[in-house]
Amino acid sequence: MRFTRTRSRSPRNSSLRSPRWGRLLVVAVAAALTALFVSPVGAQAARAKESRPVYSYENAIRESVWVDTRLDADADGRTDRVAVDIVRPREPAQQGRKVPVILEASPYYSCCGRGNESQLKTYDAQGHVVQMPLFYDNYFVPRGYAFVAVDLSGTNRSDGCVDAGGSSDIQSAKAVVDWLNGRARAYTTRTGTQRVGADWTNGRTGMIGKSWDGTIANGVAATGVDGLKTIVPISSISSWYDYYFAKGAPLYDSGPDWLSNYVESPDARAHCGAVQRKLVDGAPRNGDWTPLWSGRDYVADASKVKASVFVVHGMQDLNVRTKNFGQWWDALAANGVERKIWLSQTGHVDPFDYRRADWVDTLHQWFDHYLLGYDNGIERAPMADIERHVDQWSTDAVWPPTGTRDAVLRPATGSAPGVGTLGLSRAPAGSSETFTDNPALDESSWSATVDKSTPEKAGFVTPPLTKDLRLSGSSKVTVTATPTTTSAHLSAVLVDLGPDTIRNYGGAGEGILTGTDRTCWGPSTAGDSSCYKVTSADKQAVDYTVFSRGWADLGHYAGDTGQPLTPGKPYTITLDLHATDHVVPAGHRLALIVAGTDKDLIDPPASTPTLTVDLAHTWAKLPLVGGAGAFRRATTGTPPRIAPHLARPTGVTVPQTGSRVPGDR
Repeated sequence: MRFTRTRSRSPRNSSLRSPRWGRLLVVAVAAALTALFVSPVGAQAARAKESRPVYSYENAIRESVWVDTRLDADADGRTDRVAVDIVRPREPAQQGRKVPVILEASPYYSCCGRGNESQLKTYDAQGHVVQMPLFYDNYFVPRGYAFVAVDLSGTNRSDGCVDAGGSSDIQSAKAVVDWLNGRARAYTTRTGTQRVGADWTNGRTGMIGKSWDGTIANGVAATGVDGLKTIVPISSISSWYDYYFAKGAPLYDSGPDWLSNYVESPDARAHCGAVQRKLVDGAPRNGDWTPLWSGRDYVADASKVKASVFVVHGMQDLNVRTKNFGQWWDALAANGVERKIWLSQTGHVDPFDYRRADWVDTLHQWFDHYLLGYDNGIERAPMADIERHVDQWSTDAVWPPTGTRDAVLRPATGSAPGVGTLGLSRAPAGSSETFTDNPALDESSWSATVDKSTPEKAGFVTPPLTKDLRLSGSSKVTVTATPTTTSAHLSAVLVDLGPDTIRNYGGAGEGILTGTDRTCWGPSTAGDSSCYKVTSADKQAVDYTVFSRGWADLGHYAGDTGQPLTPGKPYTITLDLHATDHVVPAGHRLALIVAGTDKDLIDPPASTPTLTVDLAHTWAKLPLVGGAGAFRRATTGTPPRIAPHLARPTGVTVPQTGSRVPGDR
């Protein structure tokens, strides 16, 4: 197995220097660079561009403390303490200087693992952490940061119970931020009385994490806690209702009680039955909005966010679906939060596994600026990086880009039943299309037969485009439909009809392949390697690409509470399509498909309805760069000629979901 050391910024020793002069040079350089950390937010930092690896990782201080959350979720008569494992550079502490903190709070450190290689925490005989999952400690501790890894309440070595994004989860991490800023208590053991302070830090904290871990970062930021300067949520939840439901349509066959039980420690499972019962009772499978979901909706508290936010998400993430980043981003923008975004073609994948070198470099700049105060220009760089083609990225100064406006596109009947058109003109009164829900089929099946009359869907397609058409942001589709039964689910998808090569987001790696060679990101120890398997793009040639989706239970047409439908009565409901950024190239066609159950992405209704869609009262509101004018120009003139479709069009197969976990693959 080949190991490759990459991106070392330390000066190389010259073979012509004597050992004495070499040692003196290293000491002089280290002393000069160390001076950069003396006043990280002052004039020194304003001149500095980059923190350097001047501290020893091997000799770093490794310690554990237990922070009092001031909650008693497991009802044992004493407040819960969460385990906090710390790796921090020894030299600043010896010199009386304080360092900032990079913090990741996770339920996965003992049950499931972190990253592409499912790393767990390991400990020595004294209970001090030996292996810290992921590269953050290896890379950033030598550069003058402490890395802090928190076991969420009810997991690994922590007290309490897991409540799937609720107060216990969020307070697990918020209490640690408070402790780092002198506002909470911590102890040297889980049950002892000896207190310990965090006098080694200046309290400036950045939170990072993928999926559930990044979700906790969102939730803590939404409390407005002082000392939290930035968060980097990767593929993360912003509203737990939208993880489990789409306007009443169930996305999974289980609820938060199953998830909490999945990650809890054996001790927590034995003591947290009451919390489990609250999760069951508060999250009914009928898709109704309840107070439980209000307590797990961080979007509602976006106005409290003081930290900058660096959002990262896969546009084909069918685990934590992209509505979660879209509504969070829009709420942050509305409240003037400083922010940045990366959007990839992958599914539920960490950027370390699809854009490794650029990711580490960008993250380094981000933390240097927001935690060390370095004037490196990262906040003035383009706001958005978008993976436009596999491993090909474009940037935008702001996102969605300037000139993006909603355009209302309307479906109309076409040459055959279920094969309609999509344009700017409203369909005549009385126009309709009819389909019957078929829970055995999915968006891939519908897209492959969009030009054919089939009983399970209605498709509406533009002519081949004469110019590129870019959609950027979150779309909505309003449907007026008359069911034949008392229950019905709806799906709406946007499809790019045309040949392309994209990431195979439905594959086991959700768009990546894992190799055997490794690259290294910082120093290693015997128990904690900084070297990780390389990855490459898993590509697939396709004839169509589903690039945005939305679902709803028609029984929730009136709001948060569903009700039985009256057969033969029309209902109107708006489906929230998930945020994305996609260019439909000239020569391709844009399609809107309306159907019933999207197999493996939503669960079917209790009945099997036939639905008649009133086209005069159905429309799609799409955020197009250039608005309706861009659509008009793209559908006028002579389109370029492209290669014909295959006899049997192919796309990426929807991955089976089952009981999903918002974590790594």
